[in-house]
Amino acid sequence: MQKQQETLMKKLKRCRVYGPVAYIYAAANTGSWRLERPRVDFKACVKCGTCEKYCPANVIDVKKDQAECVQIDFNYCKGCGICANECPKKCISMIPERSEG
Repeated sequence: MQKQQETLMKKLKRCRVYGPVAYIYAAANTGSWRLERPRVDFKACVKCGTCEKYCPANVIDVKKDQAECVQIDFNYCKGCGICANECPKKCISMIPERSEG
């Protein structure tokens, strides 16, 4: 078995990369096509960080020392509603994007 692995490793060639390769991936502004956006009731929020943990786009920051503790970057929020579904206190609600609330 050892001999087979050694011969296989000798046969494998290293791949060469010709040209530039992206190793840092930047997110595109995706907030323009969102249909619903999250709204946080700051009085009911217990600052547990569950919404931040489950956000697939990683656009939620929970600042425990501020009055408006949950900060959402709406330029990149997809409006998926996972934060509202996972909130244990149900203090996040999804509202239509064009509403004034």
